[in-house]
Order: sequence, then C-alpha cells, then structure tokens
Amino acid sequence: MLPLLALTMGDPAGVGPELCLRALADPLQTGGIPVVFGDAAVLHACAATTGLPAPQLVIPAASWPQYNLQQPHVVDFNAIRPDEFSPGTINAATGRAAFTYVDHAITAALTHHVAAVTTAPLNKEALHAAGIHFPGHTEIFASRTSAPRSCMLQYSEEISCSFVTVHVGYHEVPALLTTPRILDVIELTHLALLRIRNRTPKLIVCGLNPHAGEHGLFGNMEEERIITPAIQAAIARGIDVSGPFPPDTAFLPARRRSTDAVICMYHDQGHIPLKALAFDSAVNTTLGLPIIRTSVDHGTALDIAWQGLANPGSLFHALRLAASLTHP
Repeated sequence: MLPLLALTMGDPAGVGPELCLRALADPLQTGGIPVVFGDAAVLHACAATTGLPAPQLVIPAASWPQYNLQQPHVVDFNAIRPDEFSPGTINAATGRAAFTYVDHAITAALTHHVAAVTTAPLNKEALHAAGIHFPGHTEIFASRTSAPRSCMLQYSEEISCSFVTVHVGYHEVPALLTTPRILDVIELTHLALLRIRNRTPKLIVCGLNPHAGEHGLFGNMEEERIITPAIQAAIARGIDVSGPFPPDTAFLPARRRSTDAVICMYHDQGHIPLKALAFDSAVNTTLGLPIIRTSVDHGTALDIAWQGLANPGSLFHALRLAASLTHP
C-alpha cells in the first residue's frame, strides 16, 4: 500500500498552490498518495488562473480523519479566502494560513494519520507579520515534535549538506558553535545517509573561517577548539568523517565525488554551492524528528507565483524521498 503523504500548501500567495495542483494531477510522480493540507477555494482560484487541473476530491478538515481515503485529495481548512490576499504579495493573513496547514500536518503525522509530511514554501516575513516568530519550517517542526536534537539536511544525488546553524545572522554563528552541537549534526547526518543510501556514508566537515582558520591566523581558533574535537568524537563512534576542510575547497568536483555529505557551519556555506548545482532536485529534510519531514529547496518565489511557471522538480523529489523514508 502506498503511504499517505501530507503536502502542506505553503504560503497561499506563493508558488505553493500551483505546486500542490501539479502533485494532485500527477500522483505517480510522488511515490505515495498526496494529501494536500490547504484551502480548496485558493486551489480552485489558482487552477483557474494558471490553467492547471482543479482538485477533484475535497474533504473538510474537521471530518477528514474519519474518511481514511487512499487516493489524492485536499484537506480543506478554510483558513483564508482568495479575496483576502493578492498573489505575489506578503500578507499576515497568508502567513497565518500557512502556519495552520503545517501545524495540522504535524499533528496528523504524530497521530499516524499520515506517514510523512512534505512542505511547500512559506514566507518568513508573512509568518512574522502574523505574530508567529519561528525562523522557518525547521524550527516549527523541532518545536512541535519536542525533538531533543535536530538539524537541516539538504539532500540531492549531486551534493548534500547539513547545517550546524541555519537561520541566524552571521555575527551570531561563532557563539552558537559548540562541540556537542557539531557532533549531533555529524551523527544525525550519518544516520540519515545510512538510511537513504543503505551504506556507510563518507562525511566531511567545513571549517568556519577562511582556509579553515590557517592554524589560528583567521578567526578565534574555532577549528582547533570546537570543530576538531567534534570530528574526533564522531570518529571514535565509528563514523567515517574528516576535516575540518577549508570551505572554498570542500566542494571541488573530485571531493564531491568521494563524499556523501558536507557538514556546514552556517547557512550560505552550504546553500550557495547546493543551489548552484542542484536547485531543481535538492530536497530539504529535517533530521532528528520523530516524524518524516521533507520540503522543496526553494522559497515562495513571489515574482512568479500563480503564473504556472514554478518548476515542480524539487517538490516531486521531496515527495519521493519522504515516501522512500516511510519504508523500514
């Protein structure tokens, strides 16, 4: 039996609605049965605007769990009407609606009504305008599931990166780096890649500073004081990991060919090379949760929202990875 995959609609003003329409119209691409947590009226309006097929099966959110449907459908939360926002614009109401879909999808996964959750993008400005002060999906999932440790993994066949810090200002990064935190990210990445690729993965770790600090010439000895001890502790646990490597050579083609994932100290250290090499195929997944969560590796793309132009490649990759992870 194919797994039920909750697909949150994301910010209604972004590309999330049209991506959800494509998943409903082509479920064979998903590896499971997509169940869109969103608003039927918004999806119908987006379908009329873009020419994409409208949803065929809609269930009110209040009565959804009793149906146990084994076919693609929409769980309708009636959280926002199409006349309450304009596509391509930031709006507190769309941020609140996007959070509603995610919140209920997490509950559905925790109560085993769905096998996994895949998220379409939300807009952080809209989320904050609604008074919901999470930096992004990763932090929402970690908080709602009470995960003792978690991290972001951006996964693709071409390049994969996991992150010690993500949605923080760069001036905050050094103080957030600790040996236990880096060790957690290394271990979570090892366990995830072992499951995904069914073999022992080879990991490398980036330094924080240019040239990995050049033995204290740059930075405050973060490599020697914090990063290297984490690598040594991981090796002692039987993990195949090495580093710290200078960030500007960590992603060279030869090194990528022999590496399953790169442990990055901050957001753009990994996101820039990953999006340059695998923008349409990379999948964002949160490690360390009691549930499976994957996501597209792009934002709300407000500049092309509701025009039928959004590439669904990352979404289909995210759904297929979520489906594959539901199998023991």
